[in-house]
Amino acid sequence: MANFFTTSIGKKILLSLTGSFLLIFLMVHLTINSMILFDDSGVLFNKAAHFMHTNIIIKIVEPILAIGLILHFLLASLITLQNQAKRDVSHAGLARYKKRDATKSSKWTSRNMYVLGTLILSFLVIHIINFFWKMKFIGGLDTVMIGGENVTNAYTLVTSLFITWKSTVVIYVIGAIALGLHLHHGVWSAFQSLGLSNRKWRKILNVLGILISIFLAAGYALIPIYVILTS
Repeated sequence: MANFFTTSIGKKILLSLTGSFLLIFLMVHLTINSMILFDDSGVLFNKAAHFMHTNIIIKIVEPILAIGLILHFLLASLITLQNQAKRDVSHAGLARYKKRDATKSSKWTSRNMYVLGTLILSFLVIHIINFFWKMKFIGGLDTVMIGGENVTNAYTLVTSLFITWKSTVVIYVIGAIALGLHLHHGVWSAFQSLGLSNRKWRKILNVLGILISIFLAAGYALIPIYVILTS
């Protein structure tokens, strides 16, 4: 089994599995964040954030999620380097032909998955510094009483950042667009690598991938825009 994951198809399957795991996290995370849209008092979002912060299952999943993210990026880097090495040929004319041919036969998103992934990873680092790191490891944050318990006021932390530093709204919208473009090809590619795509299901799965990418990109972009518009 270990030898299988060193093969090209094995790496792609593992990449698809880690990507699918991260996709589930993105959906859960968006569900929690969307509480901002339904309650301007912040109570609903603070309850959800506190649950995620203290739930034992989430605490177990967090390191697994981090490992999955790192593994996904490393695999993507390795596959990209290997594919690049295969495309490198000594004959310059043949190289130019292959480049033109690849441009015609593949979509922009499929040719730039690694660039989009790197952009998303950079955005994720900013997101972790802005919110997760402050809530997890830095004290002195505002608190609020919910259900007789004093909890971190995550709602104020999130909304005040967007209101005070409006440039972060642009960063988050760009990150959401990059995520949508990455998923546009990534979801369909994962189905294919896992053997779930065939002639019958190809169009359906392609549409499903498009819907998922639009839903997540629009959802993550909407939250900071909503905060700014209603502040």
